[in-house]
Amino acid sequence: MLSAAQQTSPTGQRSGADLPSRDARLAYRSGKVGVTAGVAPGFVQGNLAVLPEKLASSFHRFCQLNPKPCPIIGMSEIGDPRIPALGVDLDLRTDLPRYRIWRDGKLVEEPTDIMAHWRDDLVAFVLGCSFSFEEALIADGLKIRHIEEKRNVPMYRTNVPCASAGPFAGQLVVSMRPFKPAEAIRAIQITTRFPAVHGAPVHFDKPEMIGIKDISKPDYGDAVSIQPDEVPVFWACGVTPQSVILQSRPDFAITHAPGHMLVTDVRNSEFSIQ
Repeated sequence: MLSAAQQTSPTGQRSGADLPSRDARLAYRSGKVGVTAGVAPGFVQGNLAVLPEKLASSFHRFCQLNPKPCPIIGMSEIGDPRIPALGVDLDLRTDLPRYRIWRDGKLVEEPTDIMAHWRDDLVAFVLGCSFSFEEALIADGLKIRHIEEKRNVPMYRTNVPCASAGPFAGQLVVSMRPFKPAEAIRAIQITTRFPAVHGAPVHFDKPEMIGIKDISKPDYGDAVSIQPDEVPVFWACGVTPQSVILQSRPDFAITHAPGHMLVTDVRNSEFSIQ
């Protein structure tokens, strides 16, 4: 399994304590709760998955085999709740607005910190999040429906299988944003430049082709309005590991609650390719 140093952001140790990303983490640490879409514009947000060391190598391999839904941007040392390369004074136990605790594949708790659950054998993975490329879409003049409607992004389980690794197997989860066809083409062009945060869409239009029976009823997040002249566009989603955990049934795991991400000090521009 690769060390944290091999899996952290390309810029290494962060400095500077007056960043809006750090302010957001401190607010969540002090008890603020809310989805993180639109928080600290310009800074990368990450999905969290925490597993016992005995499962970490298999999960790391699962991420390598499924880079679209599971792009690793940071990885902790065993038992260490910090990843310095992702943030000044970052503490994975307190700095997300809401977490999910899983036992034997079942959701048992959704706390606002995991101090009581942290163990010396845990390894944390931070995975790229689609919230990061939304900034680039907005900068190009595209409107993001769930942000406009002040809702969490809608997410759906699909019938698309992920490549399996050890005990980890399951179907892809996607996030959805509606656009007019010309806007959808532009969105594809823009997000292709961000492979470290899910990259280009995996599907558009005809949700039934990927196993989504009712677009108005997302499995995670909130439904948003879709106009008659718009098509739904689907991106691989970092909630995929939660779906996999549900099916793989590890004895213990921690993830973020959908839409409640880790706000890092890494800038979105660092993950853009030209």
